[in-house]
This record gives sequence, C-alpha cells and structure tokens, in this order.
Amino acid sequence: MTSGGRQFSFPSPAFLLISPDSAQPFRMKRGFLDKLIHRLGVVQPADVQSYLVELAREKGFLETIFNAILEGVIVTDPKGRIIWLNKAACGFFAIEAEASMGRPLKEVVRGLDLESVTASGQTVNRDLEVFYPETRTLNFYIVPLMDDDGDEIEGHAVILRDATESRRSTAETIESERFSALTLLAAGVAHEIGNPLNSLNIHLQLLERRARKLPARARADFEESIGIARAEVTRLDHIIMQFLRAIRPQPLETRLENLNVLVSESVAFLEPELKDRDILVDVALDERLPPVEVDRDQLKQAFYNVIRNGLQAMNTGGFLRVRTGMDETHFFVSFTDNGGGIAAENMGRVFEAYFSTKTGGTGLGLLIVRRIVRAHGGEVAIESTEGKGLTLTIRLPRHDQRVRFLKAGA
Repeated sequence: MTSGGRQFSFPSPAFLLISPDSAQPFRMKRGFLDKLIHRLGVVQPADVQSYLVELAREKGFLETIFNAILEGVIVTDPKGRIIWLNKAACGFFAIEAEASMGRPLKEVVRGLDLESVTASGQTVNRDLEVFYPETRTLNFYIVPLMDDDGDEIEGHAVILRDATESRRSTAETIESERFSALTLLAAGVAHEIGNPLNSLNIHLQLLERRARKLPARARADFEESIGIARAEVTRLDHIIMQFLRAIRPQPLETRLENLNVLVSESVAFLEPELKDRDILVDVALDERLPPVEVDRDQLKQAFYNVIRNGLQAMNTGGFLRVRTGMDETHFFVSFTDNGGGIAAENMGRVFEAYFSTKTGGTGLGLLIVRRIVRAHGGEVAIESTEGKGLTLTIRLPRHDQRVRFLKAGA
C-alpha cells in the first residue's frame, strides 16, 4: 500500500485477535497494529481507514477458511482463556463461539485442562475421549504461540482432529485378526476333543452289548448308567459343533421361527446344569410375538452362552429370569441373574476375546453372542451393578436390517 509517495508493507494479520479482558490486541511484538500506530503521524486518515477495511476483509477471509476445515482450532491467551475458535471445534463439544469467548478453556471443555498438559512448554499431542454430543475420539495437539523473540508464550493453539473412524477401523481389524486366530484354535480344540468323544461312544456301545448278558435287574441299572453317559457324550458333541458354527463366520440360514420356542428349548437343554447348581429359573414369554426370521441354531448358541454365563456367575441357589417381549422397533430376550455382576471398570471389556472375570473362564462366550446377534442386525445391551447381578438383553430388529453380499451376476 502507498500513502504520500511512501510505500508500506504490512505482515499478514492471521493472529490479529483481541484479548477479551484487556481489549488489547493479542499479537506478536512487531505486529501489524504496532507498525500502523507508529506511522499514524505520516499516514493520511483516509489511508488508515482503507488499511482497516482491508484488514477486516482479510480477517473475514481467514475466518471463512478456518471455519471450512474439518479440524477444530481453538486459540487461547497465556492464561488459557479462549479468544477464538472455529466451527468444527464448536461442533466437537456442542459449544457456542460467542458464549465461549473470554472463558477458561477448562471450563468450556470439561476435562481439558490446558495448564496441566502444557506445563513443559513443548508441543503436546494427546488423545481425548468425548461423550457429548456424541461419543468420539479426538486427537489433539497444542502448540505454544511464542513472541517474535521466542522468549515469551503469547498463548496456545489447540488443533483437534476426529480420530473416531480410524480408531474404530483399527479395533475392527484387530478383532478380525483375533477371530481368525480363534477360529484356528477352535478347530484344533474341537478335533482334539472330538477324537476322545468318538472313542467313548464306541466303548459305550461295547458296554451295552456286554450288559445284555447280565441278569435283568443288574442289566437295567447298568443300561441306565450307560444311557446317561451316552447322553452326556452326545451333548458335548453337540456343544462343540454349535461352538464351531458360532465361531466361524458363516452366512445365516434363516427361516421364520418362534422366538419363545427357541428360548424354551435353550433353557430345557441346559436344565441339567441349572438343577445341579440349584438355580431357580423363571421364564416369562410374551405370547404376542410373531414369527421372526433367524438362524435357529446360531441364535440358540447365543442363548446357551448367556445362560451359561449367568449360572457360572451365581452361587448355588441363585435366580435366573428369562423374558421375551417387543417394542415398536425390536424383539428382545433379556436374561437377569443375581450373581456378582460386572465392575464398572470392566464393562468396556466384556466383549474382548479371552477377557473373563471368572476363574478358568475362556472369555469367548459374550464375544460369540455379540457376533451372532450382529449378524442378525441386532444389538446386545448389558446393565449391571457389581455385587447385585446383571441383565443382558438381546435385541433383534422387527424389520430386516442385515447387509447381504450379492451373488455373482446379481
């Protein structure tokens, strides 16, 4: 710009901001306003006005750019009070720009204490978990804004990036790899257990043949014991097969089923274990439920796992309540036990592979439950109070929400 034959060169006003409490420019020592003030005596008033108009125009242009980017930007003064923030930052924390100006950052964004993370004076890079207005993970870094001499901190710039999707993608990749390893392990275990079961079955057949040569009274007692042993072998074999079907990703074989019948069959299948531990079971079935399209074997496997988890969590003489029902969008099956429940710090880990709060637990039961329910387009919800019990609810959509791969040429 020129005035009276003189040419002036002004720096970019990118960080020309006003500190709300002092009404003084937040600037570097040799900022634009300093130079302009020193030259007021030789600059014509009309030129000063044109400079300020140009300055306002550039400031508006820069704010438009910063509001257009997806990363959040928050600028504070040396005391941690907000002096500027862009639209993305407001959206991350559901805050209003005007209401935030001049307030300490730690009051506007609860949990983000600038003083504690910038004590070293160095650039800080951290992750932040946000629960409102929606749950997301933010990666942020804080850069100290130094004066021109690099001796004094004039404020801080907080740059925030939404890392939710990348975190979720990483977690899903890890879970997929774990499931692949788990599938191989399950196949190996099933093979090693299957061989002894076949051998037991053969020897039980031999014992049955020998029992036929015994006197009638002795034969009856002997055959009863053999029958019990054979039933247990068959049950173990069935459990292994169901486990393999559940752990291996397979397309669902769905047809219309009565959800109440599947629940009743699942409870009946585990009745010997429930009686052995003297568990009182209360089953409340909603007779209004219409048929639902599900894979009966996989869904029953999910029910088995939930019931088994419940009875293992309870002492002898516990109580298990199973209830079915529906609302406007979902059918549901809930399982409530009066066992030890789950501690708050462990709630986020209950679906992790190999994580278990029970001594000797495999940590696979709920992982399999969630995979089966998700395959049906449903969801699993857990409510628990440590020491008082737990309620696990399986919710299945009333309308098909699953995603299917199209066949070749479809």
